[in-house]
Amino acid sequence: MSPSQRRPVPLSKAYRLLNHGPTVLVSAAHDGQRNIMAAAWAMPLDFEPPKVAVVLDKSTWTRQLLEAAGTFVLNVPCAAQADIVQTVGSTSGLELQQGGGDKFQAYGLQTFAAEQVEAPLLEGCVAWLECRLLPEPHNHQQYDLFLAEVIAAQADSRVFSDGRWHFEGHDALRTLHHVAGGHFLTIGAPLDGQLLKP
Repeated sequence: MSPSQRRPVPLSKAYRLLNHGPTVLVSAAHDGQRNIMAAAWAMPLDFEPPKVAVVLDKSTWTRQLLEAAGTFVLNVPCAAQADIVQTVGSTSGLELQQGGGDKFQAYGLQTFAAEQVEAPLLEGCVAWLECRLLPEPHNHQQYDLFLAEVIAAQADSRVFSDGRWHFEGHDALRTLHHVAGGHFLTIGAPLDGQLLKP
């Protein structure tokens, strides 16, 4: 995807980037260190200001960076990135960091700079939500639940424009949906204007 296909999304429509339940890649950076991990439990939470929720286990390096920085990015990957999602979701960024590297270097992941946060945005995704952590220490510790305000959002104009997803003709750009055990589905065809009959 060329940068010319990346378009800002009005924050009032940012919730629609997650409303259909895709798997996301959470990236975080702090003090010159960075990481990225897969997360299946992410959702929109509010319209204005737009807020999101994501569950991050205590053992993850991304969570440590996110808590230290107070910001992170939800990258929305697509079918063409299924291998990347599986790889970054099943490897430890902490182990790579202790060896002097990170997942971006280890797997040749290309990134671009965010507008508002330090965390990198992953090239090839179809949407990006830059987020500022809302301090809720009890939720973090008790439930591994992180709430954040979306402060910037972008999407690939080939599949998201005018506040709506439209994947027809772009099967490789369909979003991924985790159904457990390392299995994914892609989003299907729209039913616009069709009535479902019993």
